[in-house]
Amino acid sequence: MPKDVVLGAPILTVTGQAELLVENYRGILEYTDLLIRIQTKTGQIRITGKRLQVEYYTNDEMKITGKITEIEYIN
Repeated sequence: MPKDVVLGAPILTVTGQAELLVENYRGILEYTDLLIRIQTKTGQIRITGKRLQVEYYTNDEMKITGKITEIEYIN
């Protein structure tokens, strides 16, 4: 079985600096236009940039848009 299914690991799909698709997340911890922190099963993901916006989110995935300058994993 794939690791993302077995471990519940997050899947991030980045398109340039403008779009980020996050799968396998648990919740949004912090949300401003400069910073978005997301809780996952394996830790946190911190996205920094400018004009950040959660375009949509479901139980399975979320789409973040704006000018993404950094993606950081925090255990």
